[in-house]
Amino acid sequence: MQELDRGGLEEIEAFAAVAELGGFAAAAKRIERDASVISRRVSQLEARLGVRLLVRTTRRVAVTEAGESYLKRVQIILEELSAANIEVTEKAAAPQGLLRVSAPVTFGRLWLAPLIAGFLRQYEHIRVDLRFSDRIVDLVAEGFDVAVRVGVLPSSSLQSRRIGGHRMLLAASPNYLRTAGTPKRPEDLPRFACVGFTGNSSWPDWRLQSGAKRKLVRPVCRFITDNSEAALAAAVDGAGIVLAPDWLVGTSLHEGKLVELLSGWTVKGDGGVYTVLPPGRLIPKKSRAFIDYLTTELKPRGQWTRRPTGDKGAGRRKR
Repeated sequence: MQELDRGGLEEIEAFAAVAELGGFAAAAKRIERDASVISRRVSQLEARLGVRLLVRTTRRVAVTEAGESYLKRVQIILEELSAANIEVTEKAAAPQGLLRVSAPVTFGRLWLAPLIAGFLRQYEHIRVDLRFSDRIVDLVAEGFDVAVRVGVLPSSSLQSRRIGGHRMLLAASPNYLRTAGTPKRPEDLPRFACVGFTGNSSWPDWRLQSGAKRKLVRPVCRFITDNSEAALAAAVDGAGIVLAPDWLVGTSLHEGKLVELLSGWTVKGDGGVYTVLPPGRLIPKKSRAFIDYLTTELKPRGQWTRRPTGDKGAGRRKR
């Protein structure tokens, strides 16, 4: 087995750069060496391996079949080496820099915003840029480090971590129920006033399930809104029955402002709370610190009944 010394590694880096960029001049800019040095390193690599990796002409550089196969293998090695170097460097330093976070508007305001001050106190070298949007942002194109997403997460190349679960439930205020009565089964719902939130995935229907049973309900809504907090406020004030996630109505249920209805029925799929990262094996230390912090703060709130009120002194300040 041939040993790989520093010179051999530099030869491999030179070859990979030429093959990926299609020329010696471009490779020289990436590695910050003269093109003649890059050419010499590739020649030394070919001589050591006894295989032609590149075909050089006056106009272009082409990768041979053997070169293509070799490139695929060494790219993995170089990526792992780069990741290892960055990881070791990061471990020796405190998390730092600007952290750009995307979050849904209502969930972000209710559950993330109150945690930011505590996170900043714990990680004093990190700055946070928290942006609220209910659209699915493109993390790479828009330059976000982390996104928090709620619901059913579609499959993608993004890295994700589930930090909590949630379920959809039906609720109404005690005052409304005293006046209108209480539904006993899903078929009763069209006879009651309901609050419609157009952001629910099945709107204008409510798709309920209980075990193997399925019910499709078309609620009669005197109030319809695209804002979940407006829907919550209307339900608390007695406008009718609302279908909403427990992270939105949990506090009102805990405080007695709302009562859960048809507790054996929920919405298919329910969902979770996820942190999502751009594709890639290496997670920056600032992103990892933020995700760990959210997991620690939010997982104990499994019933979503008490919203965070800021830093409670959990953990030591990181320097």
